[in-house]
Amino acid sequence: MSAAVHVAGYGMVPFGRHANRSVVSLGAEAARLALKNSGLAPSRVSLGVFANALAARLFGASTLGQNVFAALGLQGMAVLNVENACTSGSSALHVAWLAVCSGQADVALVVGAEKMCVPQLGLINSGDTEMETLLGLVTPAGFALRAARHIHEHGTRREDLCAIAVKNRAHAALNPAAMFRAPITVEEVLAAPMIADPLTRLQCCPVADGAAALVLVSDSVARSLGARARARMDVSVLASGHYDNTDSLAVWETDRRTAGLAYEQAGLGPDDLDVVECHDAFTIAELLHYEGLGLCPPGEGGAFVAAGHSRLGGRIPVNPSGGLLSRGHPVGATGIAQVIEIVEHLTDVADTRQVEGARVGLAHCMGGDKGTDTKSCSVIVLSR
Repeated sequence: MSAAVHVAGYGMVPFGRHANRSVVSLGAEAARLALKNSGLAPSRVSLGVFANALAARLFGASTLGQNVFAALGLQGMAVLNVENACTSGSSALHVAWLAVCSGQADVALVVGAEKMCVPQLGLINSGDTEMETLLGLVTPAGFALRAARHIHEHGTRREDLCAIAVKNRAHAALNPAAMFRAPITVEEVLAAPMIADPLTRLQCCPVADGAAALVLVSDSVARSLGARARARMDVSVLASGHYDNTDSLAVWETDRRTAGLAYEQAGLGPDDLDVVECHDAFTIAELLHYEGLGLCPPGEGGAFVAAGHSRLGGRIPVNPSGGLLSRGHPVGATGIAQVIEIVEHLTDVADTRQVEGARVGLAHCMGGDKGTDTKSCSVIVLSR
């Protein structure tokens, strides 16, 4: 890709319970905030991409993106609706990034919105057509198996997993947009109700309602905006898993492959990163992502967090937003919110959680288990 892509604006509806709001109203609010932040008029948008993972299942709704953009007064333009499990938001960003890179759009507005605090939600799983799901391998059980395997293979301590939840809650305390901000201790995490051994409730991300939006623009539009061009979106890689992979449950092959492609395309490596947002739906997920993203050697994720390397002020802060564990996880909005967090650090507006001197950041998301691998994985590299 030859054309540069810039983040010109962003907006977010804080994640939490929004009982009286619809998916469309949440998405439209985040989009308005993003456009206002960019300084661009809605009429400048030439492509709209909307991410949502659950509305069709919960509400029988489809083509919600058109409703969101119509609420902004945008009609007649190209609008795409994207569902890709937890990577729905980052997949929508990937589509928009490709469109701006290729010159098909000068201004793309990407919106992700989700309503998850609803009684009929039930268990999130990989679908009733999957044999593993029918046999009981719902999402918490799958991650619990990974945690048990990592403990068995590498001697990882339960306290190491708990330390991730404690760290991310400490980060969330500095983030006014986070869902849970009260400090917790390792002892409290261990003593929380067991969900799927060894994962207790405080090691599992909460469901949430919320929305996030980003305005991506071409180089020429960014030059016209001047200082309003927030950061560059240098690389976006989206991949699917190798479902016949027979490696250990303590390894995500797709993490390594997707990150490797992103590093190669960006011309850098994990040592060049200043800040990372990753998919910590469960504590074991973040630990495995340390290893898959190359932040530490395989098997050393427990030691990495125990040494404080992933804390603010550590070697490579991970999830300064509080992550999914504390910020919340409205699935369609999550991947976009991760990029917003990185942009705030690259532009020195992250307030008390600011990673000083941040120049390169990475946003990682993952969605949909299948066998020993994942259905979708995205890695986005941004710089200032």
